[in-house]
Amino acid sequence: MMKKGLLSIIFLAVFAITSVSQGEIVLKLGHYANADHAGNTAAKMFADGVEKRTNGEVKVKIYPNNELGNPPEVLEQNILGVVDMSLPTQGQLAKYSKKFGCVMLPFAYENYDHAYKTLDGPFMEWAKDDLDKAGLVFLSNWEWGFRNLTNSVRPVNVPGDVVGLKIRTPPELSNQAAMEALGGTAQTIQFSELPMALKQGVVDGQENPVSVIYAYKIYETQKHLALTGHTYNSMVHVMSKLTWKKLSAKQQKIVQEESKKAGNFMRKTLQDAEKDQLAKLEKLGMQVTRPDVALFKAKMEPAYTRMKASVGAENLEYFLKILEQTK
Repeated sequence: MMKKGLLSIIFLAVFAITSVSQGEIVLKLGHYANADHAGNTAAKMFADGVEKRTNGEVKVKIYPNNELGNPPEVLEQNILGVVDMSLPTQGQLAKYSKKFGCVMLPFAYENYDHAYKTLDGPFMEWAKDDLDKAGLVFLSNWEWGFRNLTNSVRPVNVPGDVVGLKIRTPPELSNQAAMEALGGTAQTIQFSELPMALKQGVVDGQENPVSVIYAYKIYETQKHLALTGHTYNSMVHVMSKLTWKKLSAKQQKIVQEESKKAGNFMRKTLQDAEKDQLAKLEKLGMQVTRPDVALFKAKMEPAYTRMKASVGAENLEYFLKILEQTK
């Protein structure tokens, strides 16, 4: 967490650059995808669309690859208005609403369409008021993807192959609980430190979408990739309510529409690229396995029990009802 004095300085600096000239607004968008990832391409697309449609009255300055801090820090700055927009995952938003902690329930979705129908529709209707209370305006859901397991020890074909592996996960309980339910040891490491941790053998493996495994060159230290698709999450494009109120109704509408357009682009781009990236990963030396995920899902009862205790039984039960409705 940043010190109050530093926050105050940054806060004043933002106001200084937000009004570069009369009638012009410059918005800061911070996110964690690297410069080559589709998330950053989508961010540029969003920025270009907003600037063009507002005739230059609203511009967006993009800070990729955790340039403004790690994701929890950027989200906190976003709520305070120090950063105007961010792209947290649902797991990061769970700190401010336990409903978002339900999203990454292991093996919750049948496919991408099921995830989109759930998160764009009844889930967000249920959860968006919590964002408002936290000081955020929901713009649209973007993409990150179904997470898959890699390691440097052995191929994973059945749940027993995970037993004993040390696996890096993000702080979200869903990922930790899933790996531990399979017999692995979960270890939280900052994403920026992951490449070095893998290189040094601090952990045996990690779990991320195919696009991340490819873009961040995880294949350089990980020989085995198992397409488990155990959890799904996405970038959630949110804006500070303090910033939102500075925009005219017309500008707000443009920002919302361009966000949705960029999010849809990112979804299609990552899905279209996944098959090609898998082929490239195999050529780069990764051994890809396609295990029967039903065997893995059958091991998830301990994970579900832990998640219920974390997000609340009522929340998880309601989320399960949403999943059933959107199949």
